[in-house]
Amino acid sequence: MIYVLWEFTVIPQHRVDFENAYKADGLWALLFRRDPAYRETILLRDDEQSGKYLTIDVWDDEDSYLKFKGRFADEYQKIDQDCERLTAGERHIGTFEQV
Repeated sequence: MIYVLWEFTVIPQHRVDFENAYKADGLWALLFRRDPAYRETILLRDDEQSGKYLTIDVWDDEDSYLKFKGRFADEYQKIDQDCERLTAGERHIGTFEQV
């Protein structure tokens, strides 16, 4: 299993829209579910730092994840552009493998 982690700083007035897009059954998860190697998305909110969120996307392996991104590049880019307006910043923390 791999875990793809992202950190987001969400614009206050867009928190509800952000949560709807990034939650376990949100826009991203609906796209990811088109691939059998996708397992789940976990959305975490930092209660001490207002507007800070983490997402964890769980995949069978990195190769499957990268192939998915290639096959669905147009759809991925469209959602990414649409969601950009919701955040003041985002950072790919890394792709981690379960040991």
